[in-house]
Amino acid sequence: MSKLNVDQKTIFDLLSDRKADFLIPDYQRPYAWNDEQCQTLWDDIFLFSFPDNNYEAFDKNEEYFLGSIVTYKNEGSKSEVIDGQQRLTTLMLILRAFYDKFANMQDSNSKSTRARIEKCIWKTDEFDNADKNTLKIDSEVATDNDKDEFLELLRTGMVKQDSKSQYVLNYQFFQKKIDDFLQTFPAYFPYLPARILGNCILLPIEAESQDTALRIFSTLNDRGLPLSDADIFKAQFYKYYGSLGNKDEFISEWKKLEEITNSVFKPITGTPMDELFARYMYFLRAKEGNKSSTTEALRKFYERNKYQYLKQSHTIDELKALALFWESVSDQDKKRFSDNVLKKFFVLNYAPNGMWQHIVSVYFLQNRTEDGMLEDAKFCKFLDKITAFIFAYAITNPGVNALRTPVYDEMVNIVNGGEATFSKYKFNGIQARTAFENYVFTNQRGATRSMITWYAFTFPNQNLLGLNEIFHLEHIYSKKRQEMEGGLKSESNLDSLGNKVLLESSINIKASDYRFDDKKKIYSGEQRRGNYKDPSKISEIVDLIGFDEFEEKEVIDRNKKILDRFFEFLQTENLIA
Repeated sequence: MSKLNVDQKTIFDLLSDRKADFLIPDYQRPYAWNDEQCQTLWDDIFLFSFPDNNYEAFDKNEEYFLGSIVTYKNEGSKSEVIDGQQRLTTLMLILRAFYDKFANMQDSNSKSTRARIEKCIWKTDEFDNADKNTLKIDSEVATDNDKDEFLELLRTGMVKQDSKSQYVLNYQFFQKKIDDFLQTFPAYFPYLPARILGNCILLPIEAESQDTALRIFSTLNDRGLPLSDADIFKAQFYKYYGSLGNKDEFISEWKKLEEITNSVFKPITGTPMDELFARYMYFLRAKEGNKSSTTEALRKFYERNKYQYLKQSHTIDELKALALFWESVSDQDKKRFSDNVLKKFFVLNYAPNGMWQHIVSVYFLQNRTEDGMLEDAKFCKFLDKITAFIFAYAITNPGVNALRTPVYDEMVNIVNGGEATFSKYKFNGIQARTAFENYVFTNQRGATRSMITWYAFTFPNQNLLGLNEIFHLEHIYSKKRQEMEGGLKSESNLDSLGNKVLLESSINIKASDYRFDDKKKIYSGEQRRGNYKDPSKISEIVDLIGFDEFEEKEVIDRNKKILDRFFEFLQTENLIA
């Protein structure tokens, strides 16, 4: 069981302790508090210390809780700050601003308060004398270009001219607040910093390990952004490249990766950088020959063998190549991909789950040329294979967990130089067809959009559509019409694939409840106004407009046509046993 040291302390007790030695580690995010957060902290502290602007109304037995500071002792015996970095840094800036203001004050209260602040900012010797060159806080934040300015400000109180760093801006904010306070309460000036030091409380929580500290942070933190897995990985890279003397180059590359991933990935959980590391992880797992359907948590995977994968010179290059690949997919880059490949990516973008992204990442890293390209015909063949298998498997074996076994197996085949065949997981044609025919294709199910999008692109004249365009699933025979007329004998046909078509959202909204004759005019643009007169970009719409009517027979016939075409696709891909 993990051990914790938890002991509520005043700011003075915590910071004046001669053993106090805080380190904001390299994997933390840069200091980010702005005027709004500083104003809130100042207001909270002032209202506590001077209730109703009356210093005498203060209750000396009262305490004001400022939050927790989660740390662990690292190998250098420093208290590595996992949570509370922003708060701790800001308190140091406040104390430094007060310290400077006391410089020329000679009354006993002012001199005493200044001496107490001194013990909180600088380390002291055995005679309690401050060493003005050695601070009680240090920062190694890899992506914080202003950290040295912060440390110099604490040491000397000097501010670079025209500096725009957040440290300096906040320091100057507190200087102004202190000046205003001094003008208003000159006789009681020392009381405010004295009450901050003696009655404002922090809860230092010292864990026995970094992992324990991070877990505590995730549990306690409900406002700030928890450290992501990628933040931890960044620290390991930083140490590795630091040992090679290449820290600056690494920081530059990391920032580029963050820019790319932020524009490309929109994960439901975790950060965009976490998503990049997850996709890369599947490549590494495959290279290990790991086919287990149990996937380790991201951090657990990379921390094995002391983060071995993050201490290899080619890792950043592979991550960058992978990020650029997915950026090209997101941008529908026609210089990198053929129109045929981009159409297949559009269809996969509506896959019933995200497993395709992992196997495509493995394929890319294994088969890319030196300039990051893929052989077009071979790649098209691969995309067809995974589309056919993943789309069918979503119906016959619902749930992404079921898909792991065959996909992980094929990932290993790919890195061993083979092709993805899914030869061990072929479908029984009769059973699969029955599963499709019994499946209820409601619009809420991901597999419905998958199948209708795939079918749209089986039409030879279907042009590439934009990933940023919004398409809905249109009920050709509308639900409203069924409610009013009851024209379908079997209401289940409303949600059959035969009654669904991909359609631009703007057209779908206008056409949704109309009878078929009116829908055809809306589909074609004949019965629309303003900027929405263009016909639908969905090629099959031309065929649908040619129908005189679209009743139950047409729904059933079209449903059979879609399923026949899909099972021909499975047969072509050699996925029927």
